[in-house]
Amino acid sequence: TVDLKYDDVSYATVHQSAFLRCGMMPVQPIKELWWFKIGASEERVYYYDPTSVDAALMKRARRSSRDNTSLEIYPTQLSDEGEYKCRIVVWDNTGNSTEPSVPISKEARMMLKVNVPPEKVEITHLTSGRNLSLRCKSEGAKPPADILWTKTSPDGVETEIPDLTKTREIEPAGELYDTAEQIFYQLEENEMIAKISCVVRHHNTNTTIYKNITFVSPAIQNALKVTIQRFAEPVLYSSIENQDGQDNKAGLVKISADPGFKVPYNTSVTLKAAAPGVFPEPRYLWWVGDQTGIAGRELHIDNLEEDKSYYVLAENPLGRVVLEVPVHITTSDYSQWNDSSRDGDVIVDDTTGGLDTGAIIGIVIGALIAVFFIGFAVWYWTIRDGTHVFSPKKEKPHTIDEETIPFRSTDKPLLRTISTQTLEGRRSRREPSI
Repeated sequence: TVDLKYDDVSYATVHQSAFLRCGMMPVQPIKELWWFKIGASEERVYYYDPTSVDAALMKRARRSSRDNTSLEIYPTQLSDEGEYKCRIVVWDNTGNSTEPSVPISKEARMMLKVNVPPEKVEITHLTSGRNLSLRCKSEGAKPPADILWTKTSPDGVETEIPDLTKTREIEPAGELYDTAEQIFYQLEENEMIAKISCVVRHHNTNTTIYKNITFVSPAIQNALKVTIQRFAEPVLYSSIENQDGQDNKAGLVKISADPGFKVPYNTSVTLKAAAPGVFPEPRYLWWVGDQTGIAGRELHIDNLEEDKSYYVLAENPLGRVVLEVPVHITTSDYSQWNDSSRDGDVIVDDTTGGLDTGAIIGIVIGALIAVFFIGFAVWYWTIRDGTHVFSPKKEKPHTIDEETIPFRSTDKPLLRTISTQTLEGRRSRREPSI
């Protein structure tokens, strides 16, 4: 009597070796060995005749070296899954060597299950303050993969996250399966986490895949730990000018300006903040001076008229930083005074020719003071010399009188003074009284 030893179900992993056992007890001389795959019809996989033929009808199939009757398939494909039949024909003379041998045929059927490890694992996330929503998806596994979540502290201790609020979905994708799990996690105050991991386990293929989200706080270069009035505790503070050449550092807060940090007068500017590699996603708050902060990645500035420094806070549960962002005016694009005629009217452009109001007032006051002093000097010299600047001088007869004070080189030309007393004395001598 010949018995066959086989497994009802055998398991294999795609791209690895599959083993289908079909052995004899006790071992007998083989007349023929057949392997078939059962489908709509019997598909011959392998045939063996010790006298002449050892033929693999499927190129990836061969007899196993373990017992010469079992079947090995390498590399295994997903299409290899199914039912197989082993048929062994042996010679049996029931121990009597004088009688002719009798061929005995034995058959056994078995199933081959082909497992497929996950092909791809992805994590997506949404954040709102300390609230995290994480979704992990395993694609292309057979059977579906299992998912669990762990967190690792900064000192490297990994623990499973307990009591998670989560939802799980398993979706068929042809002969494979996609598994997705979403969790909701709230970071505790001062909780220090280095990373959260989605651990995908596929027990059938002994496969474990880690997909990590690393926690990163926003960072800046050349930071100073200072206290800003808007915040109660110290924050890291820096100027955007210290960020040049540091764009490749993960977690660094970067600021860009459109059209630039130096713009012409009366130009509108848009400032944008970004922190590549930071997780959870930081929130941003902009302000200038004592104005109320504006939340968001971008700050739009309308018609910039002077140099100003703006500030932006980047904050996530792990830390926060403040950047000063100076924006400069490169030119003063004022128009000059222009005269143009329209219908006989003079139109004066309402600009100041590049001078502010204070400078104009100062020039006007200076001009008035200069005119005053010039007028005063003219008036003073006129009174002193007895002349009237604005009245024409009457011509006198050109006579020489003996009572007239003779002209001397030390006197001023054409200016003579005649004493009233001298005139009276002359009159008294010529006309004696009666």
